[in-house]
Amino acid sequence: MVRLIALIISIVLQIIAAVIAFRFMKLTKYRLSWILLSLSFVFMAVRKIIQLFEFFRGTPSYTWQMIDEWLGVVVSIFIISGVILIRELFTSLKRADIERMRTEKRVINAIINTEENERKRFAKDLHDGLGPILSTVKMSLSALTDRIKDTSGTVILNNTNHLVNEAINTIKDISNNLSPHVLTNFGLTSAISTFTTKINQTKSVEIDFKSNMDKQRLENDKEVVIYRAVCELINNSILHSGASRIEIELNKHEKFVTLQFNDNGRGFDTSTLQNDDSKGMGLSNIETRVKTVEGVFILESTPGKGTSALIKMIE
Repeated sequence: MVRLIALIISIVLQIIAAVIAFRFMKLTKYRLSWILLSLSFVFMAVRKIIQLFEFFRGTPSYTWQMIDEWLGVVVSIFIISGVILIRELFTSLKRADIERMRTEKRVINAIINTEENERKRFAKDLHDGLGPILSTVKMSLSALTDRIKDTSGTVILNNTNHLVNEAINTIKDISNNLSPHVLTNFGLTSAISTFTTKINQTKSVEIDFKSNMDKQRLENDKEVVIYRAVCELINNSILHSGASRIEIELNKHEKFVTLQFNDNGRGFDTSTLQNDDSKGMGLSNIETRVKTVEGVFILESTPGKGTSALIKMIE
């Protein structure tokens, strides 16, 4: 009785396994390896049915025993062949995964390049469009200087002239922040140095920048990624950490370029980034950008002990 129950359970389970395997066949694009494995389940079920038939007969039949044994041989051949051929399925899945990652990388690169091109276009339009207009206004104000004699008019004229100068300088700063010409013309080291010098002039934080790259250039995409990352990290330190000092090192060692960033701010629990979009999105963008140039981004922070970040990529 126990054997009968075991045979029935085995038959049911193997039929279910065969049905499930055949349902997956379409997903595997009818590969031979999966067909053989699916058929092996079918023949295993057939063997159990033969054994059940023999059980009810009571008298073993040599013919059915031989059929059962040869079905066992067929099942073994199908399983071995399927296991050998299934490597092709895993290889195909791996290729598909690699192609998916490449596609994602191309899409992200296209987005980043589009963003940078839009930054350059907007910076050029701002500089070439509003710049000349404000310069013309400034010239017109200068022409009025000799014609205005009363004191109140002179004060108003001077204030207006001062505001126009401020507007011109602001447009230059905005244009440069959108698309820094220093980065394009002189490279990453000069661009970061110029940016950190401007920050130091505000006295809001002290930034110590060191580099052994001098005027060495990288690919444009890599320079843009590192520069944007530095700007975002500095911005986060000023807005969120309350840091009084930031240390940045940009170095080249053999084929690798590394950027080490450290601040002495209040630090934070990195697990909270998922719940804080104001911090998380900027840092997530850095990680995404770095991955597009085959680099790695590592962020470490502890409450009360500041924040450090490392960017590493092949030159």
